[in-house]
Amino acid sequence: MKKTFNITGVCIAERHYMLPPQDRCTGAMVLIRSESYFIVHAARQSGKTTLLKSLVESINAEGTSYALYCSLEACQGVTDPKDGIPAVVRRLIDTIHTFPEGKRLTFNPDWEGYTVVLKAFLSSLCRQLDKPLVLLFDEVDCMSEGTLILFLRQLRDGFNCRAEIPFPSSVALVGMRNIRDYKAKVRPDSDTLGSASPFNISARSLTLKNFSREEIATLYAQHTEATRQAFPSEVVDKVFEQTQGQPWLVNAIAKEIIEDILGNDHSKSITIDQVEQAIQNIVLRRDTHIDSLLERLKESRVRKVIEPIITGTAGMLDFASDDFLYVRDLGLIRQGSEKLEPSNPIYREVIIRWLNYDAQETLKYAYPDNNLPRYLNSDEMVNMRFLLEDFQQFWRENSEAWVERFDYKEAAPHLILMAFLQRVVNGGGHITREYAAATGRIDLLLEHNARKYPMELKLWESPRALKEGLEQMNRYLDKLGDTEGWLILFDRRPNKTWEEKISWKTESLNSKTIHVVGC
Repeated sequence: MKKTFNITGVCIAERHYMLPPQDRCTGAMVLIRSESYFIVHAARQSGKTTLLKSLVESINAEGTSYALYCSLEACQGVTDPKDGIPAVVRRLIDTIHTFPEGKRLTFNPDWEGYTVVLKAFLSSLCRQLDKPLVLLFDEVDCMSEGTLILFLRQLRDGFNCRAEIPFPSSVALVGMRNIRDYKAKVRPDSDTLGSASPFNISARSLTLKNFSREEIATLYAQHTEATRQAFPSEVVDKVFEQTQGQPWLVNAIAKEIIEDILGNDHSKSITIDQVEQAIQNIVLRRDTHIDSLLERLKESRVRKVIEPIITGTAGMLDFASDDFLYVRDLGLIRQGSEKLEPSNPIYREVIIRWLNYDAQETLKYAYPDNNLPRYLNSDEMVNMRFLLEDFQQFWRENSEAWVERFDYKEAAPHLILMAFLQRVVNGGGHITREYAAATGRIDLLLEHNARKYPMELKLWESPRALKEGLEQMNRYLDKLGDTEGWLILFDRRPNKTWEEKISWKTESLNSKTIHVVGC
């Protein structure tokens, strides 16, 4: 069977190009062999189920224990433990047929005793087995409220008594989030566990690593070996740069290039331009992975973290808070040594494009594409003065009403300006965005007809805003090797008039020309 790059469901070695999943979650087999209970959490479509299936296969092949995989996705929304716990037991019974010894086992659960039925069922199961049982629960964070609490407590009770009463030797709870973020009203002031207290028997919390650059090369080399169609080194570099090794994105880009852009013609070369086209196709098409990512942006706890990253203000962030850890565990952000930012450039682009999507669509009617040539000089250079003065007038007339449309109100000026500039991109340009908490600004690079127009977006937060902005713009120009830039300074102080806010001033700094555009 011809193998493909998989972007839906579990990877199967006979059908899909794949890397050994256990290499990305070091320590899982050690915990299982030491009879530990533990957590595995990782972002959506990063290979969790593939990992669990691999562990089941390895454990059963060793022959010293039985391993059972059980997905709890069907228990989503069942919050009453009277219904939820029996539903968990039924899911376990349904999966017994995948078990080597499943057909000879018998069960008679006492469904009325829901407060102990899970513990009793697992004890009965282990009592009938001639080897220890390893139990791997997938999609555990689908459960919530009373069902979740009672599920965890019965597992903990069985763990504590397993020296006297048969019980699984090792249990893994697997989901997108760490256990502290499972939805349960444990304390009156919290919507999440906030700790692992109902499951304080957990030895460790593991996660799945993203692919390294070398692992992407190894994965793509499997396709080359099968078809002789190579992924050049510079293509692998580009994919790693844009995805930072996120597994679904790595596979999706390759699949898009091979199947859609090249039409499965393996005689054609793979290029960097095709990588960029594949990314645009995936972003604009809003595949399930991208859509699920965007849905998270609607959550207030996600907004509390993402908005300061967009505006470059770190003061609003509590790096020890459940909200911050939740967004990090979802795979939306990464915390480097110097800055906090979206997990990869594709997410960085998707977040902005989605948050200002309505503004982009509205502006299409206010400023049709056939009017775009008015922003271009006779030599096809963008007339930045005309473009940004046009925005200043738009901002003066519409800012109050438009800001109210946004849930991300602090970031609204940035989002609206980027929606305004997007029309130039749609007319044949490209925007590169860089934003991260604690930087105090967003860096934008508008490229059109092979010319670059560096911009910096900054909020007026103190009397030092202008001086800081000029220094930051100077460093950004140094980084780009350019000598002219535009600093867009949003002044949202209520005691300032529009006559004071709207301004245009050109400064010289270190042989560079910086246009300060007041809004």
